[in-house]
Amino acid sequence: MNAAALLQTSIADLKLLKRGKVRDVYSIDDDSLLIVATDRISAFDCILPTPIARKGEVLTSLSEFWFKKLAHIVPNHLITTEAEQMPEAVRRETDLKGRSTLVRKTEVFPVECVVRGYLVGSGWKDYLRTGSVCGHKLPEDLVESAKLPEPLFTPSTKAEEGHDENITEDQVRDLIGAEHTALLRDTTLRLYTEAEEHARQRGIIIADTKFEFGLDKDGQLLLVDEVLTPDSSRFWPADEYEPGRSQPSFDKQFVRDYLETLDWDKKPPAPAIPPEIAAATTARYLEAYRLLTGKEL
Repeated sequence: MNAAALLQTSIADLKLLKRGKVRDVYSIDDDSLLIVATDRISAFDCILPTPIARKGEVLTSLSEFWFKKLAHIVPNHLITTEAEQMPEAVRRETDLKGRSTLVRKTEVFPVECVVRGYLVGSGWKDYLRTGSVCGHKLPEDLVESAKLPEPLFTPSTKAEEGHDENITEDQVRDLIGAEHTALLRDTTLRLYTEAEEHARQRGIIIADTKFEFGLDKDGQLLLVDEVLTPDSSRFWPADEYEPGRSQPSFDKQFVRDYLETLDWDKKPPAPAIPPEIAAATTARYLEAYRLLTGKEL
């Protein structure tokens, strides 16, 4: 697979629609898009100047794995990740192989469907302050990284720049209506429950994750974007899990932890990270892929 890291793409003959924190999105035709997962990494809502080699390959291949595994719960926007089935303009670009996904266009809902199975991150901070997580009242005396009594649906807004904001289910109803809110919540919880069970059998705890959904031109609900990757989830090694502390991880928390040691105000421009931190992050992403899929990438 691709040895050189890829920070940015430019595809002749295709219109760039969006350059996100990690993905470059191109228009193919009226019905489909090309999503290219680069090796960019963001932390604290800032894109770092240092790429994480092979990261885009992991995000692409792992999302494809989950799209196929969870398709019985909800259909998804995946058409193909096979280079040979891509349009000619994509096939010409050899550095896109293994990191490109052809997908169906959808009208994406303006909410991130976050689900939390464990008390960590902003949820832990919320709990310490209020005894609740995003409005869900929790038992007293829970510790950091504790398994929650049941998974919680804790949606947030989708910010193109800056922080996503946690919102209540009532606010989601105001945005998209009661019927769609119930559908997204129930689908999110079903996806998480099944994925968490699979991952645990493979030695990984999925502490939390986020899903995105859209409607196709026929009004059918589709799972979109990335699914259950180290970018969108907290993955913990199950054999090292110990409530009451922060956990080692297979995700980009490793990079955040390094950045926390620096004298940086978490505003752009973000600092570079050392080669050994970048290499160790690549290793964690590849190991997450291997454990979850049973294959080497």
